[in-house]
Amino acid sequence: MKWLPGFIFFAFISFFADAQSANSLNHYLELAKNNSPLLKDLRNQVASNQLDSLRLKAGFKPQVTLTSAGLYAPTISGFGYSEPITNEHTLNGLVGVNQAILSKNNINTQLESITLQSASTINQARISEQDLKKAITAQYVTTYGDLQQVNFSREIVALLSAEESVLKKLTQSNVYHQSDYLTFLVTLKQQQLQLSQTRLVFKNDFATLNYLAGVADTGQSDLNYPNLERAVLENNNVSNSIFFRQYRLDSLKIVNSRQQLDYTYKPKANIFADGGFNSAFMGQPWKNFGASFGFGLSVPIYDGGQKKLQYKKFSLQEETRENYKTFFDLQYKQQIAQLNQQISENEKLLPQIDDQIKYSETLIKVDTKLLETGDVKIADLILAINNYLTVRNLKTQTIVSKLQLINQLNYWNK
Repeated sequence: MKWLPGFIFFAFISFFADAQSANSLNHYLELAKNNSPLLKDLRNQVASNQLDSLRLKAGFKPQVTLTSAGLYAPTISGFGYSEPITNEHTLNGLVGVNQAILSKNNINTQLESITLQSASTINQARISEQDLKKAITAQYVTTYGDLQQVNFSREIVALLSAEESVLKKLTQSNVYHQSDYLTFLVTLKQQQLQLSQTRLVFKNDFATLNYLAGVADTGQSDLNYPNLERAVLENNNVSNSIFFRQYRLDSLKIVNSRQQLDYTYKPKANIFADGGFNSAFMGQPWKNFGASFGFGLSVPIYDGGQKKLQYKKFSLQEETRENYKTFFDLQYKQQIAQLNQQISENEKLLPQIDDQIKYSETLIKVDTKLLETGDVKIADLILAINNYLTVRNLKTQTIVSKLQLINQLNYWNK
């Protein structure tokens, strides 16, 4: 069959070449990140934390307030409130200034709380982005594998259709029996049905890909080969992973909470002053402009043991955090080792599949030459073609499986 070398070349090109009009994996990843409301929400939370930091700093500055109050309590025919209590009528308008006295360490501790919250939100955004990237990549690889099955099934149907016309002529010439022709025709119909099924699967998976990326489009297009490479952590240090970074941030949060608790039990002081008009309109009210100033001091003495109880809560939180981190560390290392092992096994399997493809191709070449002279059984030719289809599909599945495993590995190595 003269079509075989061209067919093999086409199958190879269709699997590994990138069509100019095809969409790439990066295209869908960018769409998903730009359309994700969760990532936008987390970015806004980081911006909100920055505003909270500025608001907290503003609260450490002197607080100036303007207050005013007036009172008139009339006395009619001796009936009314006691004038010594109400002064009958009063009016004041004051500008007050209050300044809390805080140590620099106390201020930095409060600001650090917001900084840690922002760092935690940023890290959570990175994890969420990894989750989204993993989901999009997994669906892209699945859809890409579907597309290769569609292309392969389409070529098989076209080629079997061409051979069907040749076999039909040979049958009419009594080289082959009618039953041989019908057997071959059944195989062709099966492949046509398989093509319809693969198209439907591709259509559904492509729609899911658009759905995950936030794209309102029901059409399909070609997809580029997702050339995924194994990611490696910086300096091969798992502590650089975004998943372990969250445990470190949680530890720093507990330390910060303990420091803030300590400062709540330290003496608190503030100074204040006010100035303005404050008069009961007795004597010479125009002289009732003045000012006042003072200070406040609060020293905690006894709280019934609340501080010690809170310390115990912090210790329990740290113990819980450490337990989770230790367990996650074991799972993480096992997961990485298992994924690397599975990827290596897939890579070792591919050369074996390629060898099997070569044998299948050779057998088909021999059978097709014998077909022209009527020296091959149609059942043998169909079996050779089915074996070739099986091994080619196995290669597609193995490559897709390898890409999915790399996607999972890259998810953890961030």
